[in-house]
Amino acid sequence: MDKNVNLSVKLFADGADKAGMLEMNSNPQISGFTTNPTLMKVAGIKDYRAFALDILNHIKDKPISFEVFSDDFSEMEKQALEIASWADNVYVKIPVTNTKSESSKDLIEKLSKAGVKLNITAMMTASQVKNILPALAHGPGGYVSVFAGRVADTGKNPLFVMEEVVALLKNYPKIELIWASPRELYNVLQASDIGCHIITATNDILKKLPLLGKNLDDYSLETVKMFYDDAKEAGYSF
Repeated sequence: MDKNVNLSVKLFADGADKAGMLEMNSNPQISGFTTNPTLMKVAGIKDYRAFALDILNHIKDKPISFEVFSDDFSEMEKQALEIASWADNVYVKIPVTNTKSESSKDLIEKLSKAGVKLNITAMMTASQVKNILPALAHGPGGYVSVFAGRVADTGKNPLFVMEEVVALLKNYPKIELIWASPRELYNVLQASDIGCHIITATNDILKKLPLLGKNLDDYSLETVKMFYDDAKEAGYSF
């Protein structure tokens, strides 16, 4: 990364591949971690608890979020309390609603008052964030994860949503905004520019960080050479 590129946003690694997580844990640019049941499924995780406890034996000094997976609020509460007990650096991810579109607000407030550090996830509008902030404010601190990448997938500009949430959080100093589901490295710069606290990205995106500020003429030449070398290696001829 070019020394003239200054980022004010914290970088979290999003994934459930142990080797990848440990690689990112050794990177001083990475400040925390997020994961979810879908990422765990893709990574072939069979035992949720065993995986989490194993990871926590290695990642001890950076925040890491693990998500509940029940659709019933009373069961969510039990899962959340257990997950929170695994380590001090654990944040429990609670979806903004269950699959019946019932708000998680009451559960969020209950867990917050119990001292559980929370990460409220799967949000895509500022109104969703605004609705749960009073409940989350009772706790020791937490995150609101807004899926900017998925907002962009619908053809809408996520910057408007993210800027509105940044403004909302000025009244909640213990709560940080996570820019979730970024689609490209440029989103890191966008998040930094608007004052977003955190962006969580897959290793594929984070590994592009050295490209920030790269001279485009140099990058163009490298691309030309790549195409030439690959054609030569493939043995193409007429």
